[in-house]
Amino acid sequence: MRSATTCKTCRRLGVSVCGREKCAIKRKPYPPGVHGRSFRRGVSEFGSQLREKQKVKFSYGLRERQFRNYVEAATSQKNMAAGDALLELLELRLDNVVYRLGLAPTRGAARQMVGHGHIIVNGKRVTIPSLRLKVGDELEVRQNSKTGGLFSDLGIKIKKITTPAWLTLDKENFKAKVSSRPEVMELGKNYNITSIIEYYSR
Repeated sequence: MRSATTCKTCRRLGVSVCGREKCAIKRKPYPPGVHGRSFRRGVSEFGSQLREKQKVKFSYGLRERQFRNYVEAATSQKNMAAGDALLELLELRLDNVVYRLGLAPTRGAARQMVGHGHIIVNGKRVTIPSLRLKVGDELEVRQNSKTGGLFSDLGIKIKKITTPAWLTLDKENFKAKVSSRPEVMELGKNYNITSIIEYYSR
């Protein structure tokens, strides 16, 4: 039921935010509801900004207060454009890094994986999905977790994964490193980040 609800959100926003390979938007690329396929409505500037915000917020699985805090932190940075800073903060979350590495099929699954203590960061077991990583940090799947059902076929799946250039992955030992800062310019192509910053500056 939760999966179906999430995919309705994807269809309403016009983009997959659930991270699932079999997202319903691929089969039904139009809004849910009786008139979804044919209904078209003009969108105001505010509506457009709201939609962009929802796309990013749902993609990273954040609550409104969490997302607002990230926006405020991004706009307070002096050495980066607010939009770039926002994307970097989101990408460096531990749950997102686990997802980007291919250790979990979705960010939601990655969040559970971290919460259940399956991930080690710099030699210590971590259970905080929102932990902000930095360049040089190392992470791995906990030794006792490698033989569990959650990771039983990961060795096969992970060989097909292409990780972002800013992450280094040892596919044999399920170990990884944040080797550089995220490539936010590439990520920014998927969202209108400027609209999001403007939305919160109202």
